[in-house]
Amino acid sequence: MRSKQSGFTLVEIAIVLVIIGLLLGGVLKGQELINSAKVKNMINDFRTVSSLVYSYQDRFRAFPGDQTGPQLTNAFGAGVATASTTTSSLGNARLDGNCNDTTTAAQTFVMWQHVRLANLASGVTDTADANYLPANADGGRIGIESGLDSTGVPAPWITGMRGSFYVCSTGILGRYVRQIDTTMDDGNTAGGNVRAVTLAAGRGASAGQATSLINEGEQYVVCAAF
Repeated sequence: MRSKQSGFTLVEIAIVLVIIGLLLGGVLKGQELINSAKVKNMINDFRTVSSLVYSYQDRFRAFPGDQTGPQLTNAFGAGVATASTTTSSLGNARLDGNCNDTTTAAQTFVMWQHVRLANLASGVTDTADANYLPANADGGRIGIESGLDSTGVPAPWITGMRGSFYVCSTGILGRYVRQIDTTMDDGNTAGGNVRAVTLAAGRGASAGQATSLINEGEQYVVCAAF
């Protein structure tokens, strides 16, 4: 007696393929939405930090991080960190130091304490706290500087950029870099007022990374002039 073999009909196979296609489409769309949300978050970081500086200037007539000890004590009481950057004369309307400095010697580091004490930003005010420094959506550092390191040497990558200060965000994947530059500037990551350099090159980079050379899986430092 011949046994009857059962199998999938063409209609059933077509239905399965349609379902798989819908699932893949949903996954890809979901990833696209996640990426867009990250880019918006990172762009918002740049604008928020610049707003902090402007708001602080309006209130205290000085950059956060750039005030003397007596000025800070008068504004916030005792125990406020005063920068001691070697090149700095405090009150010179600059944020001396690297955007990624991690000691109270740099104005770029203590400024976070000052804007938080002024209730302009949320976050811990203890400079020794592990959560003191802010992070972007990818876990990289968010920083700010005026273009001179702690010894007064300018950062080569800012040559040609015009601004009173530069907000930088590190550890940003290349897949987001182009979108950030296109939204905030001219889409040219090697020029304009938004630039990108590889994370490994950092401040030593002589110019921004050309847009055509941006690697989606590589990490970059993106800086915007304000």
